Amino acid sequence: MRRGIGIYCAGLTLLLLWLAAGMLQRVIEKRPLVPHDVVVNIEKGDSLDTIALRLTEERIPLRTVWFKYYVFRLGLARRLKAGEYEIKRNMTAADIARLLASGKTRQYAITFPEGWSYRQLLQLMRENPNLLHTLDANNPGQVLAELASDKPLPEGLFFPDTYFFEKNTADIALLKRAYAKMRLVLDAEWRNRDPDTPLTDAYQALILASIIEKETAIPDERAKIAGVFSRRLRKKMLLQTDPTVIYGMGDAYAGNISSEDLRTPTPYNTYLQPGLPPTPIAMPGQASIAAALHPEPGAALYFVARGDGGHMFANTLAEHEKYVNQFQKQ
Repeated sequence: MRRGIGIYCAGLTLLLLWLAAGMLQRVIEKRPLVPHDVVVNIEKGDSLDTIALRLTEERIPLRTVWFKYYVFRLGLARRLKAGEYEIKRNMTAADIARLLASGKTRQYAITFPEGWSYRQLLQLMRENPNLLHTLDANNPGQVLAELASDKPLPEGLFFPDTYFFEKNTADIALLKRAYAKMRLVLDAEWRNRDPDTPLTDAYQALILASIIEKETAIPDERAKIAGVFSRRLRKKMLLQTDPTVIYGMGDAYAGNISSEDLRTPTPYNTYLQPGLPPTPIAMPGQASIAAALHPEPGAALYFVARGDGGHMFANTLAEHEKYVNQFQKQ
């Protein structure tokens, strides 16, 4: 008789535990818990106890024992991932557990603008508090080694775009993504190039595209300017483009170019050096790369800025000098 009563009590206990577990799971999955939006950072190697404690420190009224029980019951304990998470108001304990197991961490954005130099790019990343800073601005060889690039400088090798990243992503990891995207875009454009281009390889296309990027921001002018430079390259004429001179001046550039600057030799002074400069001078966008490889046909060999962002194009030196007198010497 006593044995029967014992079996009955044990069964009742198991039933009650099963019912309690089911009720607990419904509470964890249905009851809104988070009183306010909060960002929680889970460090690599944090235990489940540490994670539960960190949640309560953010004023989330978590029953840590229940939370840990639920995480173990669903087999999520080994799947919780480090990172910074945005926990939204009215999320349940179950929502939090699944979020931490999903790896959907908080994302930050950084934009690399078209026409920026590598130096400006490094400064932009250095000022971003969410990136891990590993690069030495005075050691361009460091990033070239990381990229396994054989180019002389990192200038122009990164595609201008908006990139999303997790907190404490290394700056070099971001540059590797931008480098890979530039190679992808450049290779595709090079494969579809005009067959009569005077350019001999994709890197030359990148150099010319960077000059076009700095010469104009007007979409309709890119192919026209590419046409001028392509014809000058074919005719072995000096490119005579101010943006390359400015790049070669470095810190000496104070906002204006003098006649003395045009006579000062640098590898980037295209008033003195024939052909293209040795490297790009900025990050070109896809439109400038496409223009460099699909120049507009015509006879123009010169152009001069009008002062309103646009340019006047000329076929002859006499016509060009007329426009210079009209728009520049005023």
